[in-house]
Amino acid sequence: MRSAEFSRTAKALADPRRFEILEAIAATDESACTTLVEQFPVSQATISHHLKELANAHLIIVRREGQHCYYRFCPQALAEYIEELQRRTHPQASLINHS
Repeated sequence: MRSAEFSRTAKALADPRRFEILEAIAATDESACTTLVEQFPVSQATISHHLKELANAHLIIVRREGQHCYYRFCPQALAEYIEELQRRTHPQASLINHS
């Protein structure tokens, strides 16, 4: 994982509200933007901003259908981030897990 991707993912996960939105998406097969707006006490613009950041970090996948957007969690992106975090913070552990 490149440094820019790592930083983008870390930033996306650092915001508590954004992490709550990611958890809500991960708890379902797919979440509509309108459902997320109803679920959280913030504006539609704020939800859209958080979704954009999560998508830029590749933590969610966006599917557009007409004017509607649907979001799915991408567990592979999170796994890659965790692996890179482990490699950066404890290089020997990374070697042990891949042996």
